[in-house]
Amino acid sequence: MGDLKQAGFNTKAVHAGELKDPRFGNVITPIFENSTFLGPNESPEAYVDNTNGKPFLYTRWGNPTIQSFEEKYAALEGYSRGISFSSGMSAISASILALARPGSRVLTVNGLYGQTYMFLSKTIQKMGISASFIDLDQMNSIDGLEKDISVVYVETVLNPTLGVSDLDHISRICRENDIPLVVDSTFSTPFNIRPVNFGADITLHSATKYIGGHSDIIMGVAGVSDKFYDAVVNMRKNFGFIPDPIQTFLASRGLKTLGLRMKRHNENGMKIARFLEGEKKVKQVHYPGLESSPYHAIANRLMSGYGGMVSFDINGGLDSARRFMRQLKIPDVAPSLGGVESLITLPVETSHASMSREERLKSGITDGLVRFSAGIEDPEDLIEDFQQAFSSV
Repeated sequence: MGDLKQAGFNTKAVHAGELKDPRFGNVITPIFENSTFLGPNESPEAYVDNTNGKPFLYTRWGNPTIQSFEEKYAALEGYSRGISFSSGMSAISASILALARPGSRVLTVNGLYGQTYMFLSKTIQKMGISASFIDLDQMNSIDGLEKDISVVYVETVLNPTLGVSDLDHISRICRENDIPLVVDSTFSTPFNIRPVNFGADITLHSATKYIGGHSDIIMGVAGVSDKFYDAVVNMRKNFGFIPDPIQTFLASRGLKTLGLRMKRHNENGMKIARFLEGEKKVKQVHYPGLESSPYHAIANRLMSGYGGMVSFDINGGLDSARRFMRQLKIPDVAPSLGGVESLITLPVETSHASMSREERLKSGITDGLVRFSAGIEDPEDLIEDFQQAFSSV
């Protein structure tokens, strides 16, 4: 395939990064399940590891299958290079630790994914790094940064309350203060928004979710600006955060259909959100595609789609939410998200269970908040299933 820079999203998803060797005639990138490679490799035709510009030597440093996925992802995200990880949390950990330093501070927001909150509020403290949490609305209107801040960290769409970060404004403040901006864009994917277009230095994902898309891998991935690439990739090497080539092969296969899947996820998310908005037993619906969302204007300005994640509060709190979920026939009651199958969960029992109730409420996470990940099923079937489940509440 020729130059793909001007190609469309789905064309890049299918063809970018594919490692094809005419000596074999392979159509897709093979799985290099190697721990080690020839060293030195003196072949003039040796493939080069992007992390160091030399032939591949050891898979903890780099691997052809892994690199193929990274190049495909980077083409979609808009960075020159990508870095994959053994999980989303390892992508987050490596990025923060590569940029922060003892005595410095990370500025972030309330309402993050629970494990990210625990990492920033507890783990990095042991390394001499602090974190300050402010409300998303404060972050979206921030007009300056204090001198001890070394990183600003946000999510494009908050997990699970679905507030939207104004990346255009936040990144401008970061640039004015020469502070790197790290963005977790798991909920949005590069199909709905590319944070690099707004100045993000690092965009990361739990590739376990929409990138893989089939609930069968644990992986992370990040697009990293050239300025910070070496620091992040060295952190991955030192901590051993490299994914397995088989996992990466599955992630690459999933990535090829990301555009097709996200179109359906977006459609189903909107239809479910509109249905829930008219349901009398629902107290509040959180979805940036709804005009009633306080973040609709920001989402409409920055995003090309609103995603497949919908959160809502049911009247009656935790007991009513549990009763509703038990009656559902199609969605599986399970943590995680972004798969072709619909999933539903209570953050208080899963993604944010490690936080105290006080911490959750401060982030807008009530005991009865339900998080729904719309799959690619027929929306009429999902709505009918929701209707019969609400009859039990």
